[in-house]
Amino acid sequence: MKTFIHLVAALGCAASAHAQLPAIDGTLDAEPALPELWAQNTATQFGNATNGQVGQCNGSELNNMHAALDVQGGFLYLFFGGNLESNFNKFELFIDCAPGGQNTVRGDNPDVDYNGLNRMGTDTNNPGLTFDAGFEADFYVTTTIGGDPVTCYANMAQMLTNGGGSGVYIGNAAPGSPIVSQEGVEIATNNSNTAGVPAYDSTTTTGSGSGCGTGVEVKIPLNIMGYSGTGDIKVVAMINGGNHDYLSNQFTGGCNGCPNLAEPRLVNFEAIPGLQFVTVSAGGGGNPCPADLDGDGDIGGADLGVLLAGWGGSSPDLDGDGSVGGSDLGAMLAAWGPCQP
Repeated sequence: MKTFIHLVAALGCAASAHAQLPAIDGTLDAEPALPELWAQNTATQFGNATNGQVGQCNGSELNNMHAALDVQGGFLYLFFGGNLESNFNKFELFIDCAPGGQNTVRGDNPDVDYNGLNRMGTDTNNPGLTFDAGFEADFYVTTTIGGDPVTCYANMAQMLTNGGGSGVYIGNAAPGSPIVSQEGVEIATNNSNTAGVPAYDSTTTTGSGSGCGTGVEVKIPLNIMGYSGTGDIKVVAMINGGNHDYLSNQFTGGCNGCPNLAEPRLVNFEAIPGLQFVTVSAGGGGNPCPADLDGDGDIGGADLGVLLAGWGGSSPDLDGDGSVGGSDLGAMLAAWGPCQP
């Protein structure tokens, strides 16, 4: 069985760092300015983070996503604003970047993080975590944080159409510092965010995660994911329990106020309105439909709510003038209806 290192060597194209990508430290850099492709619409039922510390954290929330697909430089860059509670809750990342893959997570994937990927997969009694139609995961990354001293850990694995493949422990690092693998993957967590969505309760189920600037930051060489060099990449991210066994209500796409999803093997994202994946466009990471702020394929009331929640701030800035105002509203209204990239 090939390891990731052998896979890179076989491809004969070890990727090099690209000057236009941010440093990986869990903080969204101002330059280069990358678009916010998605913002959360659901209050967190995994605890609202209030500590304000880079490491120790008392809640988990997934607020927004920025990205760049740097084909020339050979990297996928992803930033997820939010927090990961320092009790070993899991940040789960699934990437669709090649033909084939898994629409439903199999139970015979590589054993990484105490068999955490397979804990979400098909077994004799449960169908397995299932994504929206049109999303077939090819690659998986997970990170977690906890302990004394508080430390970040990460793992990654292939998700081949017929199961099997390779998976590896990436390593560990202090919060705010990158975990760097031999294959060139970098991942860092900064838990200092105290903004974003509120806590979920009987009267508050929705909110806006737009504009959050610290969280989980990832850079992955395209060659180890099996990316062909052309086409868009689709991403699903979510927050899970410490044993990969209890999905929160914090995931890309959002669900407009649903409670925690619980047992991952019983979750089918196709049953949730809208798309629970975010598309990163080839050629730079720009959103092909920037007014579709919630990523559901349609520009409507939910997107307007996100825009109004950010009014007067710097995001979501549709016209690129540095602030959210009347011209952004005009751009959204002009694009109202089904997304037409």
